[in-house]
Amino acid sequence: MTIKERQSGGNERVSDLAASLVEIGRAFYGRGWALGTSGNFSAMIDRDPLRLAITRSGVDKAKLAVEHILHVDERGKVIEGEGRPSAETMLHIAVMKLTGAGAVLHTHSVWSSILSDAYLREGGVSIEGYEMLKGLEGVSTHEHKEWLPIFENSQDMRLLARLVEAMLRERPAAHGFLLRRHGLYTWGGDLDEAKRHVEILEFLLEVLGRTSAKRA
Repeated sequence: MTIKERQSGGNERVSDLAASLVEIGRAFYGRGWALGTSGNFSAMIDRDPLRLAITRSGVDKAKLAVEHILHVDERGKVIEGEGRPSAETMLHIAVMKLTGAGAVLHTHSVWSSILSDAYLREGGVSIEGYEMLKGLEGVSTHEHKEWLPIFENSQDMRLLARLVEAMLRERPAAHGFLLRRHGLYTWGGDLDEAKRHVEILEFLLEVLGRTSAKRA
């Protein structure tokens, strides 16, 4: 059964969403994209009223389990499960509301941390000319130019959420953004698509980073 099949229909959908988030979290840990307690992952349960499943704060992603997946409402309040949701829950909610996404995934890779710092003055990272861009939803040619905005990191998640909302209104076709010295946020219509976007963007960020280092 694919992640997409798990996310659609049936009384077992919510528990299957949690299992899929665990699967993704452990896989990303294995790739070095969410080491230790870094990273957070969410999936839509219901849109109206908004309800989502999201990883609990402070959990080592190598040990992520179903009991670490909480259900929260549109204010980020826990309605099922024990513990605190990710501190960045409001960013997930903002993205889901503005894009209609069914899943939001946040990684803390080496390359996203390096490039988000190196390109801060440019306001974002521009990626074009790579065949892998065609793995992003709606992109059909390697000639596509992908722009990943960069935001200064902050512990004020409501402020960050407002900045992200403003960006998404201006760039509704965006596939992701970076937080400086922090990591990548991307999303998709469902968990399959969001996972694919992480894989594509993390690949491209590593290519860009390695290429830039070679030229320096």
